[in-house]
Amino acid sequence: MSSWNELLKGKVAVVTGASRGLGRADALALAEAGADVVITDILIESDESSAQSAKQYGPLAQVMQSTKVVYAEKTAEEIRQMGRRSFAIKMDVTDRDQVREVFARVKEEFGRIDILINNAGTLDHVSQIENQRDDLWERDLRVNLTGTYNCTKAVWPYMKEQGFGRIINMSSIVGLQGGFGQASYATTKGGILSFTKSMALEGARHGITVNAIVPGIINTEAFRMGNKQMNERMIQRTAFRKPGEPEDVANAIVFLCSDKARYITGIGLPVCGGIDLFTF
Repeated sequence: MSSWNELLKGKVAVVTGASRGLGRADALALAEAGADVVITDILIESDESSAQSAKQYGPLAQVMQSTKVVYAEKTAEEIRQMGRRSFAIKMDVTDRDQVREVFARVKEEFGRIDILINNAGTLDHVSQIENQRDDLWERDLRVNLTGTYNCTKAVWPYMKEQGFGRIINMSSIVGLQGGFGQASYATTKGGILSFTKSMALEGARHGITVNAIVPGIINTEAFRMGNKQMNERMIQRTAFRKPGEPEDVANAIVFLCSDKARYITGIGLPVCGGIDLFTF
């Protein structure tokens, strides 16, 4: 029986949006389980153009960049200290040419790509439909949904060629239940669940499993920056009456990427502390 730190031994993973929060936790957990991990994000500590990238992608990215909550290169260094291979590279999931170039580089340097974690996403505005800005609607679709499509399409030929792949897409509880004032975000996360099922059907004949994680209230940096009263209201809707930790999501991802989950594909796995249950 394999120990946890050998579950993914010899595998190569790419994690998008991995400079903080869930993506960073996912990358570290994959490395702890034995994988080599490539960190991608629009924000990289040493990249002088990160400030401009942050402006392009909205207030949340700007806040994270200005407050130095960017740990892409730090995460890669932590992974190398575990004895794994890792590097951090700038990648905008909406830029198809850049996405293809990054995956080609990973394939060239590491020899294979076994795991893709489509974590990159944006959630930095709440607006009811009559006040919804059209440009933010389009941006959310472009980053959250089309970005997942772009990365999946880029990695697919490599996984198909080697007859093995694990793709994990990041949905959200609002993708199942909707969210007041979150039409654009909820639409993208619901779309990711449908995309996951379709890719699972296409991938099965090539040894590729495709699953989604459905997080609930998770104690990330972005969550802690939110309105405390609203955060508490959401926490009280969970069965545990507390938020989950990024590691709770990361551990589920490690399992789905391992051979222990080889007969699981096309699912949306809730990691949400029972927020999808009726609680009182």
